[in-house]
Amino acid sequence: MIAKLALEDGCVFTGRSFGAPGTRTGEVVFNTSMTGYQEILTDPSYCGQIVTMTFPLIGNYGVNPGDFESVRPFLSGMVVKELPTRPSNFAATGSLADLLADHGIMGLCDVDTRALTRRVRMQGALRGVLSTEILDDVQLVNMASQADAMVGANLVERVSPEAEAQWEEPLRTCEDDGGSSECGAGSIDRRANSIKGGAVSSGGSASRRHIVAIDCGIKHNILRYLVSSGARVTVVPSGTSAGRIKEHEPDGILVGNGPGDPGAVTQTIDALRELIGTYPIFGICLGHQMLALALGADTYKLKFGHHGANHPVMNHQTDRVEITAQNHGFAVDVASLTRVGGIVTHTNLNDESLEGFAHPDKQLMAVQFHPEAGPGPNDSTYLFETFLESI
Repeated sequence: MIAKLALEDGCVFTGRSFGAPGTRTGEVVFNTSMTGYQEILTDPSYCGQIVTMTFPLIGNYGVNPGDFESVRPFLSGMVVKELPTRPSNFAATGSLADLLADHGIMGLCDVDTRALTRRVRMQGALRGVLSTEILDDVQLVNMASQADAMVGANLVERVSPEAEAQWEEPLRTCEDDGGSSECGAGSIDRRANSIKGGAVSSGGSASRRHIVAIDCGIKHNILRYLVSSGARVTVVPSGTSAGRIKEHEPDGILVGNGPGDPGAVTQTIDALRELIGTYPIFGICLGHQMLALALGADTYKLKFGHHGANHPVMNHQTDRVEITAQNHGFAVDVASLTRVGGIVTHTNLNDESLEGFAHPDKQLMAVQFHPEAGPGPNDSTYLFETFLESI
């Protein structure tokens, strides 16, 4: 079936549809990861976006239930150059096309993803529309130009759960059957910056830590790392009040990733503002941005964002470069952060944007990248143990 992707700047790409038919709008971004497409499409941070994969062959190893990073995909669509018709992997339970179709997600293949990526990189993230129903170029471009903008969009409301829950699932080990896995879990080796050992750490002081995780679209691997580091984890919706979080009597709080403009998630920012200074708090991705806003700093939209598993970040505390997984379209303004007492701990070596900060007086640590990977490198997994040991 023929499908088209039209951009707000007037460019139109024609290819073949896979997944679900229909018409969808979203912000068009690109991801440079070579593998991990299932984790990417089930990352709630992609809600409201059409994701272009720069690696030319996507779908070759199929999909499986163990690689989900949320309960379902939330993205608007996926664009790939070549889609294999016969995936091959011992753990595969289905194809990428089947997964997208089952969840009503549109896909587009047989297009020049390199040309599309270059256009987004030069023009910046663009609004777009995917369609199998409307094939008139002028009409599609008009629809793209009228699509909702990402700035000011509170997309967390679409992905946050309605109820509180206990999370007990640890990281999977290499011995587990099926799916991709982390090679061991439990204790953190700071020299190797990786998780190793048994499935769950049952001893040590970390096993007594109760962490409340604020779910703004949090990836499951973040929660798995907390459990495998010995923590007890309670997950609460993004709109949970500071008072309700205090009722859980946490030892620490983690606020994770999520989609959209951080400045629009006012309920969570207000709760964090009240909680700061009372508990140790660890922010990841959107959580990093919201903690900065709660302190009084500013955020801004990046030209085309950081999406991939190969972003170099300088850790100023160790003078080491960490290769990180990233997925965000906004960043924290450094000057405004330092004015409110934040200390820069990590910097992106590609564009020198802020990748992490701390506020020792208020027991805050935050990173813009994803230390849990899923998918991506494990250079920064030590941060979970650092957080738990700071409590």
